[in-house]
Amino acid sequence: MNKLSLLLSVILLVVVYACDYAPDCMPAYLSNSFIYPDYSGVTIPRNIASLSFRVGTEKKEVKTIFHTKDYSVTVKGKEVVVPTRKWKKLLRSGEKVQVDILVKERAKWEPFYSFLLHISADEIDPYITYRLIAPGYEVWNCMGIYQRSLSSFEESPVYENNTMSHFCVNCHTANKGNPEEFIFHQRPKPSGTILVKGGTVQKLNTCYSEKIPALVYPSWHPSGNYIAFSVNKTVQSIHSADANRIEVWDAYSDIVIVDIRNNTLITTPSLISEESFETFPSFSPDGKTLYFCSARSMQLPDSLLRLKYDLCSIEVDMDNQIFGQRVDTVIKASEDDYSISFPRLSPDGRFLLYTWHKYGNFSIWHREADLKMYDLEKKHPVDIEIVNSSEAESYHSWSSNGRWIIFSSRRGDGLYTRPYIAHIDTNGIAGKPFLLPQKSSSYYLFQDRSYNIPEFMTGKIKNCRTRIEKVVEGRD
Repeated sequence: MNKLSLLLSVILLVVVYACDYAPDCMPAYLSNSFIYPDYSGVTIPRNIASLSFRVGTEKKEVKTIFHTKDYSVTVKGKEVVVPTRKWKKLLRSGEKVQVDILVKERAKWEPFYSFLLHISADEIDPYITYRLIAPGYEVWNCMGIYQRSLSSFEESPVYENNTMSHFCVNCHTANKGNPEEFIFHQRPKPSGTILVKGGTVQKLNTCYSEKIPALVYPSWHPSGNYIAFSVNKTVQSIHSADANRIEVWDAYSDIVIVDIRNNTLITTPSLISEESFETFPSFSPDGKTLYFCSARSMQLPDSLLRLKYDLCSIEVDMDNQIFGQRVDTVIKASEDDYSISFPRLSPDGRFLLYTWHKYGNFSIWHREADLKMYDLEKKHPVDIEIVNSSEAESYHSWSSNGRWIIFSSRRGDGLYTRPYIAHIDTNGIAGKPFLLPQKSSSYYLFQDRSYNIPEFMTGKIKNCRTRIEKVVEGRD
């Protein structure tokens, strides 16, 4: 451990120690919170880990009572954590949990704050994956792709870049959440795409030409034989005076499809037009339609504020490698003076979730970025404003049963992205989102890395970390 790391560790320990012995120690933006994290009124699945939180009060004696019609649990103290066994029994005992927080006033317990937890019968996928990375934009000295059990606090690395060469790894994506079928990119040179499929790990050489030196945003075809990728020449700048710290745009972008069985490229003029920027591909669940974002090409960065991406689609027949004759515009966002990125379809193909922002296609650093939803069956927007905040909501994905979404948000401090989960019912109505629970309520206050690209997984990724390391580092 170098001197700087040692100094930072000592400072962190001092802060944690101080907060442990001064429970009211909270950042200014949380000082008015009754509880942190805010779990009041949220809808949660029965198989979620215990929701730990801290009570924001100056009173010395606090107790919290969780109760349903048939069962109750009492936790004393400002740090509220229900033991796992009792938590599981609590969630099984009713559709709602009443939570009453009391404080002691003159030897008498008085009500302080009460709220409900709504328990959904819709189970959530057992795991999620995400990348943990510093909230910057220049270095990737320490990062990794991790998986987390949603029914416990177990976290384990899929790949960490601190073993040898400190490669950048990004854009991890599984085929319908399959833990045995996923990819991620390795950057910089020797760059490529790491493919895990059929019990093997291999590196795809994705430098196809001078214009296609690497592949970027992916979407699996449900057959598992093809992956659509965007091809982007990305440029980054830093604002000198703007609410958004960083700006990223593409000097050009196209969409290609790779047959991963033989690493061959499939293209069509409709997706590599010189007149348009095409990006963020997303296959429909039946594999018959490819959705993507498209904007009229223009001189950048001079015209960046006028760059608005619409949501488009094209019919595809991947078995015969046939594309539709026309590109359809699903949502003409540019007419309403906004831009679309990250289109994602629910597993039943009915709802389309996307990110809304004022311009461009890199919504992650746009504070105004929000999630929006469109009903493809009824062809009208669905109000999901409850999931949004005053800070950026950006990347998102659906659970395998279509009843939950997970997304990254910078709400809170405006700097770190954190994973939030929200319930979506059969009519597309969203519940209040909740922060991914951790064993300690103060976890996110001291976590110094951002959660990037949260994805649901239908199971645990097993026994491939060592093989991935060998392939990434060229030892296999």
